[in-house]
Amino acid sequence: MTAEHYKRQAAAAALEFVRPGMRIGLGTGSTARCFVELLADRVRAGLDIVGVVTSEATRMDADRLGVPLTTLDETPALDLTVDGADEIAPDLTLIKGGGGALLHEKIVAAASARMIVIADESKWVALLGAFPLPVEVVPFGLAATRRAVGNAAAETGAPGPLTLRRTGDGHAFVTEAGHLILDAALTRIIDPQALAARLAEIPGVVEHGLFIGLAQAAVIAGTDGVRIVERR
Repeated sequence: MTAEHYKRQAAAAALEFVRPGMRIGLGTGSTARCFVELLADRVRAGLDIVGVVTSEATRMDADRLGVPLTTLDETPALDLTVDGADEIAPDLTLIKGGGGALLHEKIVAAASARMIVIADESKWVALLGAFPLPVEVVPFGLAATRRAVGNAAAETGAPGPLTLRRTGDGHAFVTEAGHLILDAALTRIIDPQALAARLAEIPGVVEHGLFIGLAQAAVIAGTDGVRIVERR
């Protein structure tokens, strides 16, 4: 079985959380795309839901597949968000943002009564940090912000190099909100809450990829099948 197969298995299992009439946040990335595709099958079969997307890529997929959409301005309270993750810890703290949509993903997740994260088993980790932590920052004062982010990471026990994310052609990656992303290769994030609190204090930081207390359940698919982990 491939990782793509496991992603699709997790996405299919997450459909069991969907009920008619729901307002659903639709995540970004390859695993979330599987969910949108399977959700579209249900919509074509008569399921009445409406979605809120977290990125232009997801909007394009939803439009192409016929999933009805609204916005958070029109529908500010959602019933459910289904999204992927780059890493999932046992307490369901997440690292997200590998696709660059972390700000919109966190806004949508926070507006939802429940967030379900779906992933293949490679994303399940004992300790966060092997995947670089995305930190979304404003362009102004980048060097000062970068220094402050590095200090915050070191002072919370997770020192590591920071790299400005770039596109394939070498230009700085710019988020849909017009910001930049610093990828922090911290290796081991011993205290995610402390790091998140320190990052939130830095004026140039718009948002970070630590999702703490947002996911209520994780649907993990792998060699032993699909399992659902609920947050205590």
